[in-house]
Amino acid sequence: MRKRVVAAWGLLGVVILAAGGLGIWLSLLPAGTAASAPPVPASETAAMLEGLRPASGQRPVVAVIGLNDATETTDYLMPTGILRRAAIADVVMLATGPGPVQLYPALKVEPDATIAEFDASHPQGADYVIVPAMSRDDDPAVLAWLRQQADKGAIVIGVCAGAKVVGAAGLLDGKRATTHWYYLRDLLRRSPTIDYVADRRMVMDGNVVTTTGVTASMPMMLTLVEAIGGRARAEAVAQDLGVEYWGAQHASNAFTFTRPFATTVLANTMAFWNRDEFGVPLQPGVDEVALALVADAWSRTYRSGTVSFAASNSAIVTANGIRILPDRTMQDWPAAKSVPDFSGQPPAAALDQTLQAINARYGEGTTNVVAMQLEYPRSNAVQ
Repeated sequence: MRKRVVAAWGLLGVVILAAGGLGIWLSLLPAGTAASAPPVPASETAAMLEGLRPASGQRPVVAVIGLNDATETTDYLMPTGILRRAAIADVVMLATGPGPVQLYPALKVEPDATIAEFDASHPQGADYVIVPAMSRDDDPAVLAWLRQQADKGAIVIGVCAGAKVVGAAGLLDGKRATTHWYYLRDLLRRSPTIDYVADRRMVMDGNVVTTTGVTASMPMMLTLVEAIGGRARAEAVAQDLGVEYWGAQHASNAFTFTRPFATTVLANTMAFWNRDEFGVPLQPGVDEVALALVADAWSRTYRSGTVSFAASNSAIVTANGIRILPDRTMQDWPAAKSVPDFSGQPPAAALDQTLQAINARYGEGTTNVVAMQLEYPRSNAVQ
């Protein structure tokens, strides 16, 4: 896909500058630099939970919006999968137009409805709107729809670089916010009145919430589950996901460009003749959260990509009703070219296993590059 290639080379261009010593704006930390996450006051956590509680006693409606031609894989699938397994809201996957949603860097999904169809069936609007990262921050249909939903009283949650989309809609002007570390400069350049908050996995100001990187949608959705369904329900879902902690605590200075990061991305990208393509099997009832994390991670090494395959070209329905369209129809994909089996594992364990497999194949440097892109804290990572 052209937009995916442009995005990859955009990052590569920055990395080339950093590796050449010309990217003076980059914060290059020496190897082994430690970063600690300061505590979050209990009052702040309580205020977020209170602000996220549904306005009425009725079952809330959550709309997850996607752009048909390019929406981030984990940002779109993980909120839906977590909230549906929690069974505390009606969760609808939307697209700006008819047809499937092509996710990046991997997978393709059949949405539940278009935004026009959703408006017709829910004229009162959604209670919550989840905004993933998209290939374009300024799609007119997305921005107009977000403004309309906010005007109707929806709480808008920008996941990862989805904060840029929320900002482009004017919903972050003068508000406290955060985003994925790589896109922070871009967010503040486009929305200069934003008050950036460091060291937070998630930030709420009024009826708008923003989060840090790709994996932040997991603690964000567990927080939303707690606000809607209570602590016990959130703990049950967290156990199902393999997660022990889902607070807002975060060490922002652990996620930035480093010399090892820059040189690893550059070396992996330039070795374009030595790239792997791994198959991700699609089986009915697959855990969509684990699937998203595994496919996303293997597609971010700059040494490998993924394609999904199934016995037929029909959509595969996941454990929580998401319809995934396979890229290929193959009965016998070679085991050596398939991702390690993640079935039966909690999603958090599947991600950790994937990072271990990436480490074994490509080394610690590449593993850290993947974790940095996902903004996934790794206690043993070399910065």
